[in-house]
Amino acid sequence: MEPPRRHAGERYWARPVPGFGDPDASILVVGLAPAAHGGNRTGRIFTGDRSGDWLFASMHRVGLASQPTSVHRGDGLTITGAYVAAAVRCAPPGNRPTPAERDTCLPYLVRELELLGGLRVLVALGSFAWDAALRALAALGHRSPGPRPRFGHGAEAAVGPYALLGSYHPSQQNTFTGVLTEDMLDAVFARAAEVSERP
Repeated sequence: MEPPRRHAGERYWARPVPGFGDPDASILVVGLAPAAHGGNRTGRIFTGDRSGDWLFASMHRVGLASQPTSVHRGDGLTITGAYVAAAVRCAPPGNRPTPAERDTCLPYLVRELELLGGLRVLVALGSFAWDAALRALAALGHRSPGPRPRFGHGAEAAVGPYALLGSYHPSQQNTFTGVLTEDMLDAVFARAAEVSERP
């Protein structure tokens, strides 16, 4: 796949993208994968694409991000109280990760969970991220009592010592069609902030 004309000459395809944010985070945001010409190009997840515009604007309104947009790694964005990662670390062809990609990348999410010792809440952006979060938590020995929690916007489940919250992904197909609105996304992050501060 060739980059679009506006990014011609840049050599960024298939570069893995790490998570980023506050090492003392109480909230972990889990996305699907870096956007082919967003995070894959900039080297920072959700940076330089429209999904990131929605995500960081919402996090800014709730007080988790220092600014409402992020266009490149050195643009001054800081995240406070949260860490942003993805289920898959490289841009998948056609934005559809394979089971092999999902399984290969899972240990990175598990390791982030281990390193972020202050985590209390995971926000899964979409059903793929919800599944990845449950798999990562299970790898650490944490399961939800009862049946496996089902994804939905605003869904909430207790998984071991964590709260798992679901939100529709801020993809263009969701935001352009009104499946996800700013108020809906803000409500999930406000709830995440509320739960993360409980004793």
